[in-house]
Amino acid sequence: MRTSPLTGVTDVSRCGRFRVPDVLTAVDSESAQRRVAGALGARGIGDGDRVVLAVPGSADYVSVVLGAARSGVVPVPLDPRLTSYERDAIIRDVEPALVIDDAAALTTLFSGDAIELDDWPRCRPMHFTSGTTGRPKGVWSGLLSAEHAAALVAEERELWGFASDDLDLVVSPIYHSAPLRFAMGTLLAGGAISVLPAFDPEAFVDAVHDLHPTSMFCVPAHLQRLFAWLDEHDASLDASSFRLVAHAGAPCPEPVRRRAHETFGADVVWEFYGSTEGQFTACPAPEWIARPGTVGRARPGRVVAADGDGQLWCTVPEWARFTYWNAADKTRAVWRETPDGPAFTVGDLGRVEDGYVYLDSRREDLIISGGVNVYPAEVEAALADADGLVDLAVFGRQDAAWGQRVCAAYVGDVDEEALRALAAERLTPPKRPKTYEKVASLPRTATGKVRRTEL
Repeated sequence: MRTSPLTGVTDVSRCGRFRVPDVLTAVDSESAQRRVAGALGARGIGDGDRVVLAVPGSADYVSVVLGAARSGVVPVPLDPRLTSYERDAIIRDVEPALVIDDAAALTTLFSGDAIELDDWPRCRPMHFTSGTTGRPKGVWSGLLSAEHAAALVAEERELWGFASDDLDLVVSPIYHSAPLRFAMGTLLAGGAISVLPAFDPEAFVDAVHDLHPTSMFCVPAHLQRLFAWLDEHDASLDASSFRLVAHAGAPCPEPVRRRAHETFGADVVWEFYGSTEGQFTACPAPEWIARPGTVGRARPGRVVAADGDGQLWCTVPEWARFTYWNAADKTRAVWRETPDGPAFTVGDLGRVEDGYVYLDSRREDLIISGGVNVYPAEVEAALADADGLVDLAVFGRQDAAWGQRVCAAYVGDVDEEALRALAAERLTPPKRPKTYEKVASLPRTATGKVRRTEL
């Protein structure tokens, strides 16, 4: 085995045509985190300052996030595929003290003098999400007190059972909130992590064979691709090392869910319902089997309820509250006072029966493709100034492989290739419409709102 002198990451082996990913232990990560904190401090970056991370995921990435957060610096994870059109708008909003946008810049953060860290992260990473306005919004927790920082870590650890003998296999892009949260929780509990550079079914099977991971977060599209590959190659997967496989991010087709139960074990598989803003529920497989269709009960310390219009609201503990960065009006729009305390909504519709939450529909202004949230308004805003375009609406259609695919209907004398070129210039691949359809007019309500469901 080989250990990097820079970060202490262990290179385990190579298997097949894929390189089995490195393993990062909590001990080596702690050392790296201290050096990262020292490097940031030496640059005068301190409490509340933002550091943008726009680089591909790696085990080192998680150490940088923890080193920053445990010294009061706010990590801002961004998709490294963002176009300059997308990224520059976020950077203007965040006004970061530092932008890390290549591997060399990330590496320099490990050259600092090691300093002491807080026991726990003093903030949540500021992830960006979009919405009906099309303008991405930073989800900001504020700097946490020592008590609240400890409570946030304890809540995750108690729910998911993170422990020192865990090895978390990261298969989703690390800049997303859920995979990053699972990796951070594992390291903070004394466990180890390994990060796949991208999900590939064969690479995943190789990694499970060599590393024997104990936990994983994934989206249904990963499970679909895995099972299809196993069937195509008449292959098997020894999943006996896993104690936890959690999936979320998109509705899971029932056949895929049931096969996950068979492959990993009904005592291993969980799903949960939440968003970048916060977590609503968690559901172990036996509860879903007993109540098909549920997304589980409210997580500990939370209350989920539906209002008269069927919109779901969730109260959360103080340490799990948030605002939208530089967007007070948008923050007020998603919070309200309830008898159980302040509650927020992300606009989803559902119901609560005997304490179990059921989703009736996801908001129509959201498309979930391969576990990635795509907001029509953001795509529409990026294409709105195309020459000859009169009207445009973006919507989702069902897709067997990805759950939904992004589609666009447009009005006007505009060339489809011009729209495709503009999308390629301004939008990351998951947001780009896969099909364009020219129509005479868009279906709208009397008040002018597009009827996306008709499209």
